[in-house]
Amino acid sequence: MPTDIPAYSTPGENRQVLLTSRPAGVPQASDFTLASSPVPRPGPGEFLVRTIYLSVDPAQRGWASAEANYSAPVPLGGPMRALAVAVVVESRHPDFTKGQFLYGWFGWQDYAVATPQQVILRATQDLPLTAFGSLLGINGITAYLGLTELGRPKSGDTLVVSTAAGSVGSFVGQIGKSLGCRCVGLTGDDRKVALCKERYGYEVALNYKSGGLDEAVAAAAPDGINVYFDNTGGTILDTVLRRMAVAGRIVQCGTASIGSWNPPPSGPRNEREILTRRLVWSGFVIFDHMSRYGEAADELARLCRAGILSFDIDLAEGIEQAPGAIASLYAGENLGKKLIYVG
Repeated sequence: MPTDIPAYSTPGENRQVLLTSRPAGVPQASDFTLASSPVPRPGPGEFLVRTIYLSVDPAQRGWASAEANYSAPVPLGGPMRALAVAVVVESRHPDFTKGQFLYGWFGWQDYAVATPQQVILRATQDLPLTAFGSLLGINGITAYLGLTELGRPKSGDTLVVSTAAGSVGSFVGQIGKSLGCRCVGLTGDDRKVALCKERYGYEVALNYKSGGLDEAVAAAAPDGINVYFDNTGGTILDTVLRRMAVAGRIVQCGTASIGSWNPPPSGPRNEREILTRRLVWSGFVIFDHMSRYGEAADELARLCRAGILSFDIDLAEGIEQAPGAIASLYAGENLGKKLIYVG
């Protein structure tokens, strides 16, 4: 049973954050409109949830955009696609009862009528309720499965992670350390450099905005990089790629540094590096690995209870904070996983 459950109300209207213009690049507050509608009622086989914590995720940029992605864009005029931690307040489905806490596809809104297909995880582990939107949300599961399935780290490996203090990178460093890796974190903020070393398992942390990144990475990984967990792409990737060890593995989890993919940006040609270093470069999208979600969540909960993993929350209050939240995330303003409390 979750712990630290905050107070939540059941208002008589459903506030929603609607996507009303198609963003060019990172969604801005002006791309959204706050609106209200009547509270919906569940039909047979459905249940009504009241959201408590709305999730803010880098992937929402792609969901809002018209650029080619792995999922269809959010329809204009509809509530913003989002994951959320919620509680069942009314049910017409035998497997879901009033008072159950869930993590799933409930959108940026107070209420959602849901079906079982929208539920990713039943919140049953004895962790704070915020953990289900962070450590046991897609961020923690991405870190665990992306690193272990595609990065395949071994004890003694050098693991480098970009956006190392972010909602995914903060877990990659801790998991890598628990597996015996020497972890090097890349971030763009001196405060986050300190967090990487003090909380997130990194032996070395570098502020890539300080200059001299190539020399700094070479000094941090003199024998080469065995695993690179990349959330940024761009020039940071170009730099790290040329410091990979032979038979290194690259996990491509994000491309946060790219302002736009239309037209596709050009950069250094990397084919020769891949060939001569015999690299394996794999893309990771969590939704390809949902069959292992529950197993991974149980393992992360175990590691957290054992004191091996910690998580930090950057909590905003009020649904009115949602429209500008994605832009804030891409500006690197958050310290910890960004959630919005609307309960």
